[in-house]
Amino acid sequence: MDLGIAGRRAIVCASSKGLGRGCAEALAREGVDVVINGRNEAEVMATVAAISKWSRAKVTPVVADVTTEKGRDALLKACPEPDILVNNAGGPPPGDFRDLTEEQWLKGLVPNLVAPVMLIKATVDGMASRRFGRIVNITSRSVKTPLYHLPLSNAARAGLTGMVAGLSRQVAKDNVIINNLLPGPFATDRQMGPLKGRAEQAGVPYDDFVKQQTDMVPAKRFGTAEEFGNTCAYLCSVHASFIVGQNILMDGGGFASTV
Repeated sequence: MDLGIAGRRAIVCASSKGLGRGCAEALAREGVDVVINGRNEAEVMATVAAISKWSRAKVTPVVADVTTEKGRDALLKACPEPDILVNNAGGPPPGDFRDLTEEQWLKGLVPNLVAPVMLIKATVDGMASRRFGRIVNITSRSVKTPLYHLPLSNAARAGLTGMVAGLSRQVAKDNVIINNLLPGPFATDRQMGPLKGRAEQAGVPYDDFVKQQTDMVPAKRFGTAEEFGNTCAYLCSVHASFIVGQNILMDGGGFASTV
């Protein structure tokens, strides 16, 4: 299927690896010029080089922290008029909400609430004036089902979801389409790394522990960054113009719900 977005310009946040990279690769495969972002210069440049080997799309590196105003300014300088924005950032650390200070709450809300809102604010009106825009926010399955050990993430993701619910319906008339992608268990470094510590705590061999985790997923496996990216690319396509303000859960069927 031709997604109809060749020649468009995209900012993909936190895209040097993991789910963000999956999104950047899928968009580049469709001929979208992409701005690749990350904090580690070596990882960013390696990703740019890898995509540039097989894609004719322009791939621009930006080494910056998207959770800071300076970092967001660097992204917008590299791509002042994006047609596509994929918001993404690492989640805040786990913890018992009783132990979290006010400072930790305020700091924890920045990456997954304040930062994406500021990027949406900086780009959405330009998209509307050009009569095309696609914004995909990578949030979390915690929007559907709270993860008790991640109170900061639960709060931030829910806050962004609430804001998007209203805004998406205001700008849909201008062909600016905003949706959220909610990942569950995926085979990325960020998700697989902590499993080693959890396996040690449980006193279970790592491979056995991973099997225990995948067995709890109806699909009996973890997702891949490639299939996540392909879904993101579809939401950015011309064919997704009637999908407005939705929370699309990708968790292999883990969240059991009739509707």
